[in-house]
Amino acid sequence: MSTCATASEAQDEPLAGTAASARTWLLIEQPGPWGAKALTQSRLDPGLGRALEAAAGAHGGRVALIRRPGRHADCSPTARHRVFLARTVPGDSWVRTAVLSGSDSLEALQDIDFAAVDAPEASGKDTAAALRGAPWEPYAGDPLALVCTNGKRDRCCALRGRPLAAELAASGGANVWEITHIGGHRFAPTLLVLPHGYAYGRLGAAAVKGVLDAVRDGRVTLDGCRGRSAWDRPGQAAELAVRERTGEARADALSVTAVETAAPADTTALMETAALAADGADGARWRVTVAHTDGRRWRVRLAETADGPPLPASCGAAPVGSVRFDVEECVQEAAGAGAARG
Repeated sequence: MSTCATASEAQDEPLAGTAASARTWLLIEQPGPWGAKALTQSRLDPGLGRALEAAAGAHGGRVALIRRPGRHADCSPTARHRVFLARTVPGDSWVRTAVLSGSDSLEALQDIDFAAVDAPEASGKDTAAALRGAPWEPYAGDPLALVCTNGKRDRCCALRGRPLAAELAASGGANVWEITHIGGHRFAPTLLVLPHGYAYGRLGAAAVKGVLDAVRDGRVTLDGCRGRSAWDRPGQAAELAVRERTGEARADALSVTAVETAAPADTTALMETAALAADGADGARWRVTVAHTDGRRWRVRLAETADGPPLPASCGAAPVGSVRFDVEECVQEAAGAGAARG
C-alpha cells in the first residue's frame, strides 16, 4: 500500500529542518477518540481547545493532546487529566506537570501566562509567576517519549506510530504517550522527546531506545533527527549541520542566535535561484549563526531547494515539491579577523 510515508522514504527525503517549531509545549491527557483537528474534535471542550491554541500560539507555543498507548475508552466527566508544560530552549529547558480532576478543572489552564513562560526576562516575571492555573511541580521522571498516532489526521501516524508507542511502553525505561500531532506525517513514525524538544522520524523501537538513553545523559543523537523545536526550520537544519561537523552531542551546548535571509553569493548561485523559481521553488537562502556555550560560533549558509520529485505532504494530498535545506557553507568564526573552517 502506497502512503505518504512510503513515498517519502523511497525518495530518501531529508529529515533535517522538518520539526514543528515550538519553544513551549502544553500537553493535555485526553483519552477517547481524536478527530483530525483533535483540540476541537475530541472529548476536550472545543472552546477551550481553541482558546489554549490561540494563547500558546501567540507566544511560540503549541498545544497537543496525549493519551497512554493501548485501547482508549472515553473518559467520564470526573476523569483525571495529567498535564505537562515544557520549555525547550537550551539552558532553560524544563518540564512541569500536574494532575487535574474533572473536565471543568481544565479551564484553569487558560490562566497560564504564555508570554512570561516564553520570555520571562521581558515580562519581568519568573517561571513560578507564569505557571498559574494548576498545581504545577517539576517533572523529574524518565524522558517523555511522545509518538504521533492520530490516524484521523493521517493514516501513516496510526499504521506506524501505534506499534512503536506500544513497543516502547512495553519495554519500559521511558514515559511513553501517544500525541495528536507534531507535524510531518510523511516521516512516520514521528517522535518528540522532552525536555530538550528534539523531534525524530523513521526510527524503530531499538533506535528510539538509543535516543532516550542519550536524553538521560543530556545528549542528542543525530540518526533520524529532524531538529530541535525551539528553532525555526532553517535554525534546526543549521544546528544539526554544526553537530554533524563537530561531533558535539551535548543537547544544551549549541544555540541558534540569528537567522537571516541571505542573497546568493555569486552569479552561479543567482542562476540556480532563477531555475528554482521557474520550477516553483522560491530558492531562498539563509544565513544562520550557531553559538557554543564555550564561546565558539559558526556561520551556516543554507539553500532552500525543491529539486526532488513531488511528494504528498500527507496521505491523500496532491504531490508537491518537497523542500529541503542544503548546507552550502559551515564556517567557524575565529576570534578577530578571518575564520577557520569547522
